[in-house]
Amino acid sequence: MKNAFEQNIIAMVWDFDKTLIRNYMQEPLFRRYNIQADVFWNEINRLHRFYAKRNININRDTCYLNHILTYVKSGLLKGLSNRILRECGKELDFFPGLPDFFSDIKTQIEENDLFKKHDIKLEHYVVSTGFAETIRGSAIAPFVDGVFGCEFIESPARPGYSDEDPIEAENEISQIAVALDNTSKTRYLFEINKGSNKFPQEIDVNSFISKENRRIPFENMIYIADGPSDVPAFSILNSFGGSTFAIYPKGDKKAFQQAEQLRKDKRVQIFGEADYTNGSHSWMWLCEQVNSIANRLVLQKEESIRKSSSAPPGHL
Repeated sequence: MKNAFEQNIIAMVWDFDKTLIRNYMQEPLFRRYNIQADVFWNEINRLHRFYAKRNININRDTCYLNHILTYVKSGLLKGLSNRILRECGKELDFFPGLPDFFSDIKTQIEENDLFKKHDIKLEHYVVSTGFAETIRGSAIAPFVDGVFGCEFIESPARPGYSDEDPIEAENEISQIAVALDNTSKTRYLFEINKGSNKFPQEIDVNSFISKENRRIPFENMIYIADGPSDVPAFSILNSFGGSTFAIYPKGDKKAFQQAEQLRKDKRVQIFGEADYTNGSHSWMWLCEQVNSIANRLVLQKEESIRKSSSAPPGHL
């Protein structure tokens, strides 16, 4: 039986905040509504203690989503919609070399005659605990094959709803549709791995799928992120033969020490500055890694072709 996928795709999977952009993606939103970012994040850091005193446990990674909705309800984020979240994406400040790096590294693979012969391709994915709509509105969006992030509902289904209910016009966000935390990020690695992100009707992420029938093997993936919050995702890739790379902003000694600790703890294989311009350390390592994976795929495919072909008949 023929395998479901050719396994000829390489995936670069990216964190977003402080990996692709300098700060948190909520900054343009807070500027728009004249909200002090440090005040908001200080409140988030104290929420766990606030609710613990009331015998309520909360998820520290995703509690900020409910606090955003509290700000909406209070009027501090009055009228906040998914459209506004997308518009805020236009204001994000990307690290040097972006978004050009995303298309340039794809071109390296697509225009290589040897890789083209074996139909080897590269895909980019973003997996973030931030807002998916803000990422979709950013400069990186046209170069990304999939975005996984937190999402909001503007018009929830009412009690007794019908599938034929009309789609309402833009409203304030009022419910959480998807909430990603640091651990649940790994779910989306498996979606990319199995192919359920591309074939959601045919493939369930929890279904058993043998390694040879998965769309993108983990050893064909590179995960790029900035910190300890990505340890669960780093661990998955390290365990299954993938590649892991930590990013730190140039000149940020504390972030550098954090990245070095990740390397010492064998959470990541290597780290580099958040500079994706041609010739930088990060540019060279990521390009080398992608090309190394592509060359391995070529050797595997050529070996498979040789093994499937019998020797020609000779003279007796």
